[in-house]
Amino acid sequence: MIERDYYEILGVTRTASQEEIKKAYRKMALKYHPDRNPDDQEAEERFKEASEAYEVLSDPEKRQIYDQFGHEGLKGTGFTGFRGFEDIFSSFGDIFGDFFGFGGRARTGPSRGDDLRYDLEITFEEAAFGKEVELEIPRTTRCETCGGTGAKPGTQPITCPACGGRGQVTRSQGFFSISTTCSTCQGTGQIIPEPCPDCGGTGRVKRKRKVSLKIPGGVDTGSRLRLRGEGEAGERGGPPGDLYVVIHVKPHEFFERSGDDIYCKVPISFTTAALGGKVEVPTLEGTETIQIKKGTQSGEVFQLKGKGFPRLRGYGHGDEIIQVVIKVPKKLTKRQEELLREFAELEKGENVTNLHREKGFFKKMWN
Repeated sequence: MIERDYYEILGVTRTASQEEIKKAYRKMALKYHPDRNPDDQEAEERFKEASEAYEVLSDPEKRQIYDQFGHEGLKGTGFTGFRGFEDIFSSFGDIFGDFFGFGGRARTGPSRGDDLRYDLEITFEEAAFGKEVELEIPRTTRCETCGGTGAKPGTQPITCPACGGRGQVTRSQGFFSISTTCSTCQGTGQIIPEPCPDCGGTGRVKRKRKVSLKIPGGVDTGSRLRLRGEGEAGERGGPPGDLYVVIHVKPHEFFERSGDDIYCKVPISFTTAALGGKVEVPTLEGTETIQIKKGTQSGEVFQLKGKGFPRLRGYGHGDEIIQVVIKVPKKLTKRQEELLREFAELEKGENVTNLHREKGFFKKMWN
């Protein structure tokens, strides 16, 4: 599956300003946010696409790399993070502020961790038969030293004295009361007098974790496998995000794939094509014998039922489509050449008859 252009996803031009990009992202995020579209997988995917595009295009450095090198330039080690749903929506504080004049909501409750993306390359055969792999994923996990509180062992976070634990402070201006995020606690409602020495008060640390992934037979380039709870750790006791493994299948030296069917070209000799015979052809599971009928022409196709890829969403397998190509020998023995010349002499009379037929046919077409 070809990765979509970030500008196309947000519906903006490549010369769009940061304000235009922000406005386009806000519009899409409000439309496809999971809270507004519960149990809608398509909306969820559109929301993540828009968030990934905004994360790149809103960052001048990332945008410059993307404009020069595209998706390949951003892959780096092949590991990319998605923003989690809660974190994405909470980042609208500045966007909402531009329109309505107030800051983002308080972050006193648990926050879901970010989703992660891992690009995995597998062989053609592994895509056909499936495989179980072990991946080593760098991600943030809950700090074991402080249990995720961010406070030094033996101490506890305290209620923010500036906002009283609400995460917001309210100011009155005339007839209006305006609430903004508390700058003392950054909206958490708590402050940590003595931060944990291992996580620095964040409650999370970076670790590598090994996870097992079972790849089902039938996957293709662009297939996305989801591992729930294997993403970044949540904040303030929130649940972790998910890990999305994106599959990339290496090309095969002999087979090509279209849907669940596979295609190949098999050379056969001139004599086999003329006289017929049996030919062994490769399949994904070994070899099969097909019967070549007399007078087979170069380019004719044969079909092996059920010898293609397993159907990922359904039962059974696709087919193997074989196109035969008549191979003309480059070197002949003296005897072979004599026999072919004799054959050519016998063929002359038939060629003259065919030529007259063809002339008559073309003359009728011309008239």
